[in-house]
Amino acid sequence: MVGLVETMLKLLGVCLLTVACAGTAAAAGDSAKPAAQSASGLENRPFAFPLDPSPADTPPYCADFEMTSDWTKRQPKYHAARDYARPAGTPVYAIADGRVSFSGRMGGYGWLVIVDHPQANLYSLYGHLSPSRWRKRSGSVRKGELIAYLGDSTENGGTPRRPLVTHLHFGVRAGQRADYPSKGEWRWQAGWMRPMPSNLGWLHPAAVLAAASIPAGGYRRPKMDFLSVWYPELLLVGIFLLVGMGSAGYAYRKKRPALLLAYGVSLSVIAAVFSVRGMATGSILLVAGILLFALGVFALLRRRLRGDGG
Repeated sequence: MVGLVETMLKLLGVCLLTVACAGTAAAAGDSAKPAAQSASGLENRPFAFPLDPSPADTPPYCADFEMTSDWTKRQPKYHAARDYARPAGTPVYAIADGRVSFSGRMGGYGWLVIVDHPQANLYSLYGHLSPSRWRKRSGSVRKGELIAYLGDSTENGGTPRRPLVTHLHFGVRAGQRADYPSKGEWRWQAGWMRPMPSNLGWLHPAAVLAAASIPAGGYRRPKMDFLSVWYPELLLVGIFLLVGMGSAGYAYRKKRPALLLAYGVSLSVIAAVFSVRGMATGSILLVAGILLFALGVFALLRRRLRGDGG
């Protein structure tokens, strides 16, 4: 009888061990798959939450929308987004269908991803992402699709000497990214700003995520005076353009086509850098660089032809 009981206990132990191993294997298999947002984040509303649900979502947040800065005695700044505290490696999802209009390193943001949502006439911004982990670089995205992971405190805009608390900087704004410049208070990647963010088209993330439907015609951009919005970026481009054209004029008068070629290439490289940084006006420098390079080629050919004729 005792032997029978021992045998039954051993069989029971084997069964339990088998079930545990099967559960562990299933969990390991799930973790190996690309992250996908849980069903709770994909309600029938037009926008989904960019993170999986967590108790960390309860207030207070790291920084709420239009929270004022209190670390300076100067004019206070306002936060143009809402921050959500999460551990490094937390997956981040697109809040709606759209297209990635920017994905790259951006100073204090670490890795930054911006998704345009034309159907709603707004764009969503996801900052402090990880440059060392997988991230979406371009192309279209679907609602709830994985776009990146949160970065470690030394790569999300922080450094080993000045680490930054791991969190998602999440913002939404009326219009598309290309509607705004990369410099000045109207810049498309603003975090803290002196004007009230809502006056510049930034929307309260919680209000957008909770919306039951998209407004007719999408979210409306605020009235924008072209010069007041674009002058910081145009000023920067204008400085490079004047220096480049002035140098080109000197090279042309001194009949040094090689310098024209060099200036053309330089402006083109600067234009490429501006493009990577998301500066729409960089195309002006690119056109100027191509023209200078073409002028240098023309001057060089003309010089050789004259030399052959002599």
